[in-house]
Amino acid sequence: MVNGNSDIEIETLAEFDRVASRGSLAGYRIQSVNLLERTFALLSADTSAAVFLGCPMEPDAAAKVRADGALVFPPVPDLPFDPYRGLLYSPEELFAGLADGYGATPDCQAYTWFQETKADGDVFSSMLRSLHDDAVSDALDEHLAGARVVGVMGGHAMARGGPAYQGAAELGRALTRSGLTVATGGGPGAMEAANLGAYLAPAADEALPEALELLAKAPFFEPSVAEWARAAFAVRDRWPGGCESVGIPTWFYGHEPPNAFASHIGKYFANATREDGLLARSNAGVVFLPGAAGTVQEVFDSATPNYYGSRGEPAPMILVDRAHWTEHLPVWPLLHALARGRSMESRIALVDSVDEVADVLASMGRTEPN
Repeated sequence: MVNGNSDIEIETLAEFDRVASRGSLAGYRIQSVNLLERTFALLSADTSAAVFLGCPMEPDAAAKVRADGALVFPPVPDLPFDPYRGLLYSPEELFAGLADGYGATPDCQAYTWFQETKADGDVFSSMLRSLHDDAVSDALDEHLAGARVVGVMGGHAMARGGPAYQGAAELGRALTRSGLTVATGGGPGAMEAANLGAYLAPAADEALPEALELLAKAPFFEPSVAEWARAAFAVRDRWPGGCESVGIPTWFYGHEPPNAFASHIGKYFANATREDGLLARSNAGVVFLPGAAGTVQEVFDSATPNYYGSRGEPAPMILVDRAHWTEHLPVWPLLHALARGRSMESRIALVDSVDEVADVLASMGRTEPN
């Protein structure tokens, strides 16, 4: 604690200025704030026991804070991502430079770096990935503190403009209008649709079919991620000021770009950390739209803590599309068998369509976060 305040992290220049004006930065953790123009403040303030994570500063300022006893982790040169970042990504940040093609964007460059280093055995590269992912987890916790979060899971292959995509978007819109924060895996397909619906929640109902028509011009992220992303930004330009939602994608699946409708993006290198974190933060329940192996994995990743009670009261789990989950991929019989006789039994449901989800979720009574 610092001066009785448990919030010791400084993540913006405005926060830095506010704290530095009091004359002491002692014990604070300053994350990725450019301090090249704050030399006087650093020379004047007490910086004992402070930690500076990736903060550019002038050499004399760096020498002074080290002399005070602060720890200084300098920025890493020539890295296409910031391992110390204090905030979640925005779509604009990840897709910066899209006018020159997807290859010019930070998102693609980070994936390229990951492909080049993930198997090289270099402990420095693996440390940078771990630092980055831990910083993203911290930023997610801060952003979602106190929120009622509902996870929406589903496959990436769902085409824009089709009835399934429209249904997922209507679900995201309904959940957001009910006061929940929608969180998805942050990729294309069903994930994008749910984030789209959340984004358009403040708009008139007529906005969604219009948006679907615009998006249908680039139905898949292949063969061109750039065209796919540009269509999304065209929708955002048409309806600015959409509602917030969260996307939690991964560079592990580099062929899946993040979608531009999640207002806040927590992108990870480690998929296991991403999967567990997404489900653990879905404290108001998880909705599973039709999907394949990845979605099946998420069903049982969610079921395990509910079965053992390791996260307290079981979170609701709603599987959508009876035929998909009982015939095509018969997940429901096994999930139901696992739940039988346990507290999670009343927290699982199988429904035919997305139209039933909001009412079923409400009937389960899970309205407050853990």
